[in-house]
Amino acid sequence: MSTVLQLLKETGMRIGEALRLDWSDVDFEKRTIVLNYPEKHGNPRMFKISEKLMAMLNRLPRDNGKVFGGNSWRTIFNNFNAQRKRSAKKLGNPRLLKIHFHTLRHWKATMEYHRTKDILYVMKLLGHKNIANTLIYTQLVEFEGDEYSSAVAYNMDEAKKLIEVGFEYVCSHDETMLFRKRK
Repeated sequence: MSTVLQLLKETGMRIGEALRLDWSDVDFEKRTIVLNYPEKHGNPRMFKISEKLMAMLNRLPRDNGKVFGGNSWRTIFNNFNAQRKRSAKKLGNPRLLKIHFHTLRHWKATMEYHRTKDILYVMKLLGHKNIANTLIYTQLVEFEGDEYSSAVAYNMDEAKKLIEVGFEYVCSHDETMLFRKRK
């Protein structure tokens, strides 16, 4: 399940597209996955994937030609639903019950748009032929402002502590290190 979710998170694929992937669609040397059979008459596309996802894929059994073993959508959904319910109960967070496979597609579109500010790139990433469909996926969220908290470290131990609580290094000046963190 974790491999399926990581794949959906990194690529923005639909669950049906992910379940149809063949091992021949995965290039372990180039760390790419080719989606040859998109759903909803979308465009085929290629994704660069992380080392983490590549390692997760390498741990899967290769009993047949399908990456996820030919499991049906219903089987995967029932497994995910059970895990989601257990997690929501254990963590006391009913909002987890609102997360679905397709939520990761919306998340990917929103994050890529925020990162690139290029709606045509996001359209291509999702395989859409019509920009109107992409606009539905891309949540125009107001992310952090440009306000920062700043801190100074006078030695490596202080710098390490600042980094551990989320500060990022900016520069050094007269034997001090300057750090910042978004408010």
